[in-house]
Amino acid sequence: MREGTGISLGLLGLAFRLVRLPSSRESSEGSQMKSERARVLGPSDGRSGLLGSMGVRFMLGADETRGGFSLVEHPIPPRALAAPLHRHSREDEYSFVVEGRVGALLDGEIVYGEPGDLIFKPRGEWHTFWNAGDEPARILEMISPAGFERYFEEMVELLQKSPGPPDPSELGAIAARHGLEVERDSIDRLTQEHGLRWGPRPSE
Repeated sequence: MREGTGISLGLLGLAFRLVRLPSSRESSEGSQMKSERARVLGPSDGRSGLLGSMGVRFMLGADETRGGFSLVEHPIPPRALAAPLHRHSREDEYSFVVEGRVGALLDGEIVYGEPGDLIFKPRGEWHTFWNAGDEPARILEMISPAGFERYFEEMVELLQKSPGPPDPSELGAIAARHGLEVERDSIDRLTQEHGLRWGPRPSE
């Protein structure tokens, strides 16, 4: 990583090898394994949705990895804050920067990642991230163990059905179900300090 700390792409590959997808022989053993099969995901495959300031594309979930990890893609518009300050109690996150410049606040330290960098966000540590550039950014987010992708699914559904800002009590209930603590009061401070915006663009 050019500023702050990061992990090499080699370690990302190691993580995928350690959390191995089942072989085709294993996948034939029982109907519950039908989704566990070798395949190629194209650049537009998988369900997509909006999470306020950023998008989400669901690539691999608990069913495909036997709960080992989940994988989503997050496109982030220019100068957008991706999430309020938050911390996970159940999973670690690994953000591989595909394009753009991504800023992150990791347990009080500000770091930046560029294409090829991997940002590690361990469970129990307060963090957030944002697009630190004037061009679109995109990350692949590996979350271990799997399960937190269901948080994103619930949030997409809530935001789709809400005509305006969602009810804070509903946001809190979803976060609590997934062991997530969120500091929503951090949004104003983060947007002001880093020159960011929060929420969907008017055209979205």
